[in-house]
Amino acid sequence: MAAAISALNAKIRSQPTLSYFCSTHFWGPFSNFGIPIAAILDTQKDPELISGRMTAALTVYAATFMRYSMAVTPKNYLLFACHFINFGAQSTQGVRFLKYWHYGGREEALKMKAQQAVQTTKTETQNVLQQGEDKGNSILDQGEAKLKEVKDNMIK
Repeated sequence: MAAAISALNAKIRSQPTLSYFCSTHFWGPFSNFGIPIAAILDTQKDPELISGRMTAALTVYAATFMRYSMAVTPKNYLLFACHFINFGAQSTQGVRFLKYWHYGGREEALKMKAQQAVQTTKTETQNVLQQGEDKGNSILDQGEAKLKEVKDNMIK
């Protein structure tokens, strides 16, 4: 059994492409791509959810391992690409965090939410008033019809 595994390993390692796809130089960065993908998807979320400390830690992590990917032998360009994308996404998140919490973004967002709430309230109030007016007119029409019916009955 050990001989069969050894022969399979020798066959894999003899082919450079197959050897690369069966190495940690491929699978490490491949599995690590979950972090930058999540960071890119998070750029669409509310900036109030961003953790400044975590974003800073992930930015330093990405920068450190970008350097590491070029320091190892052989150079790991897939790992570099993974951390380069992560560095860009985390930097974007860092800028969004700073804008929201330190440069007036939060106040602007709250102001917009308040304006939307006022507009929604106005619209709903107008709808309720219109429904009330329609209901009142309907009742008035019914009352006039009843009055006419009573007058007609009195005349007969």
